[in-house]
Amino acid sequence: MIVSVFRFLVCGLSLEARRILWEDPLSVFPDTGTDTDPRYTVSSVRERRRSKIIPASLLLEAYCKGIFPMAMENGDIAWFSPDPRGIIPLDAFHIPHGLKRTLKKEEFQIRLNTAFEEVIRSCGERAETWISEEIIESYINLHRLGFAHSVEAWQGNELAGGLYGVSVYGAFFGESMFHKVADASKVALVGLVNRLNERGFRLLDTQYVTGHLTMFGAVEISRPNYLRLLNQALALDRKFV
Repeated sequence: MIVSVFRFLVCGLSLEARRILWEDPLSVFPDTGTDTDPRYTVSSVRERRRSKIIPASLLLEAYCKGIFPMAMENGDIAWFSPDPRGIIPLDAFHIPHGLKRTLKKEEFQIRLNTAFEEVIRSCGERAETWISEEIIESYINLHRLGFAHSVEAWQGNELAGGLYGVSVYGAFFGESMFHKVADASKVALVGLVNRLNERGFRLLDTQYVTGHLTMFGAVEISRPNYLRLLNQALALDRKFV
């Protein structure tokens, strides 16, 4: 299933992009449908890698299996498949009243993919972060290949806030958000959801649920239910851009 999905993903890419994706063979992650601890790390993945970034093929395989990477304090990359899993149901997205007032003022302009590197680096600028330089370079590479995207809230020529994530068929995997101006990241999230609904996406994955996301309708679901939704989303021919 995963290999077939991945083969379809590369069909619309340039020959150079296909070469980059296939430079490292697909690895075998633990089955997330078993009782494996969802906080596992995959040490064998690091041993198989030949570059200073996480190969795009490895990242895409992971997302297609409900797994995502985070950098640990010692620099190692850990891979997670939490149970329960956080999602925002696209048909139940809630905009708080205060944010509705902000949106009516039209203080921000939403742009897509115009400042991906600035967005991901801004997301990592905090005291404690899982966004290491290796993560940054890996997702910049994924962005160049057309799978990682940024949704940005601008005020004139200034980037006020935004978010980034990964798009695979009918699923969008949200990674991180930041803001320099109040409400900017929230406006970017509204822009993301509008985009996903316009394009007929099935799944918006938030990985975990925080108090911040709860106000938008984020909920926790079991890992089996999440994997079922993920498989449904992967069966849809959708494009973010």
